[in-house]
Amino acid sequence: MTGPNLSLHNLVTVLRAPSVVLSDQDGQIHGDSLCGWFARDKRALAVVQVTLGDSGVVTVGHRHDEPSVASFHAVARESGAQWRDSTVHVRRDRRLFPSSLQEDVEVTNHGEGERLLTCTVRLATDFAGVDAVKAGRAASFVPPVVDGGRIAWLSGKDSVTLSAEPRGEVEIGPDGVVQAMWQIRLGGGESWRLELVAESSFAAAEFEQVPARTQPQWTLPANSGAGPGLADLRALLLADPAEPADSYLAAGSPWYLTLFGRDSIWAARLLLPLGTEVAEGTLRTLARRQGSGHDPETEQQPGKILHEMRSGAIDTGQVRLSSRYYGTIDATPLWICLLHEAWRAGMPDERVRALMPNLLAAMGWLTGADADPDGDGLIEYLPSSSGGLTHQGWKDSHDAFLHHDGRHPAAPIALCEVQGYAYAAALAGAELARAFDEPDAPQWTAWAARLKRRFRDAFWVEDSTGRYPAIALDADKKPVEGATSNMAHLLGTGLLDPAEAALVAERLGRADMITGFGLRTLSAASPMYNPFSYHRGSIWPHDTAIAMIGLAAEGHHPLATHLATGILRATTHFGGHIPELYAVLDETPLAYPAACVPQAWSAAAAVRCALYLSSTAA
Repeated sequence: MTGPNLSLHNLVTVLRAPSVVLSDQDGQIHGDSLCGWFARDKRALAVVQVTLGDSGVVTVGHRHDEPSVASFHAVARESGAQWRDSTVHVRRDRRLFPSSLQEDVEVTNHGEGERLLTCTVRLATDFAGVDAVKAGRAASFVPPVVDGGRIAWLSGKDSVTLSAEPRGEVEIGPDGVVQAMWQIRLGGGESWRLELVAESSFAAAEFEQVPARTQPQWTLPANSGAGPGLADLRALLLADPAEPADSYLAAGSPWYLTLFGRDSIWAARLLLPLGTEVAEGTLRTLARRQGSGHDPETEQQPGKILHEMRSGAIDTGQVRLSSRYYGTIDATPLWICLLHEAWRAGMPDERVRALMPNLLAAMGWLTGADADPDGDGLIEYLPSSSGGLTHQGWKDSHDAFLHHDGRHPAAPIALCEVQGYAYAAALAGAELARAFDEPDAPQWTAWAARLKRRFRDAFWVEDSTGRYPAIALDADKKPVEGATSNMAHLLGTGLLDPAEAALVAERLGRADMITGFGLRTLSAASPMYNPFSYHRGSIWPHDTAIAMIGLAAEGHHPLATHLATGILRATTHFGGHIPELYAVLDETPLAYPAACVPQAWSAAAAVRCALYLSSTAA
């Protein structure tokens, strides 16, 4: 969940999960913004500012070739009544590790004469949670402790320590900000260097965000355009704290550097052509936390796959989520689909067999009353009873979809794409049951057939453009009309017959839905359309990639190619690091200010699009 009041798109993100640094373009980290060094969902440093002398510096650029490394360049403003060339250059190199941050400062005198300069570094922290920072809730700086060349901040069992080489003169201001100073004397052509190293340590939590031990051996075709996406994915890898050999992809930076059901599953599905390692790790990590009972506070249900795991509860001001939160309607069928697809892609039988009890539990949830609370044969979700998410599909913002008169649909709500996931999951589960000698295949196949009939009777609507599936049915079984990208997720699931798939493909290919940079989430002809809305008109790369895969599966390759090409064009536009979402207006990609980047399923979408285009060109 994000909002337009957040401005991430102009910040520089340095990432090595579970750590991330957000700074301004000049590398400065200010204490009154979203900037900071975040580690394990807390802000470890809120202020890291480097200045030179009284006249200040002018930023002249930065370089950010790797996710965990960045360099920032500035020149000193020169005093004097007349214009003068800058002669003092300041370089700041940032290198991030899972639990530490290193900042190297180099000051060089390119002039001929000697210069006397003062370098000042301001430092502070507040240990604010990412939810508080995101919500704009102010937090006081924690008083520091200075011991020789070591500065420490302590809050309970959380700590950050910083050392500097060489040591500087340290003062502590009344606001809790540390000010360290160095007097520098530089002859012509000489340089002075400062090394700052900060280490973080946090109290034990129910769920720890643990860095991955190894990196998958991913490779892409030459000149695919998705190389930065692979680098971002490597930087997002985390390991299951219960079994560190199992890796999964954190959902995204900066707010979602942890395990997510839907996001982690989709990222793994999109990457299956590169191997099953991440898919297997994701499956097992989620299976270890599969629901085992009913708990209204966490929205846990037996057999259900969770939505997200955190080190602590989350309160963004919009939603309140427990550290272990199960409020998702689609993660469970998607987990089943991933297990089946990973098996088909080469996951060894003995590893699949070990997950068969989890499959049985997941299918029990999917075909039972918890997933169909009103018993009408469709998969639905009820209103949150714990202050959690309003909507439990991938479009989970409070106003993700509305009736044409602006009314919010009443729950229970049945989402169109979830019926497709459920149908595919039931058939996938039946195939796995037959292969691994489980007796439930016939009943799951029959259940899927009933769902298919129910969907055909309930979801199809018609307007001046023709017939298409509505995004959802409300509590009165009235469709929420207006063409959306959700219908694209039905393609390739088997829920549609070829004629129905052709209708969906034709509708997606119309000018109100398609752009040169991806698929709109909502038709531009809808009265609810806004290209800068989170879910009602923006472009989501993963959504477009899912549409591409479905279109290709149904044989609509020209449209699939158009969408894949559009995502890679957008990737280039955003410097290779494609964001969570963006707007397209007048065929120009524009930033959504609050979009997270990198985002696992966006980066994986670019990779999958590159692989598809490479396969069709071969």
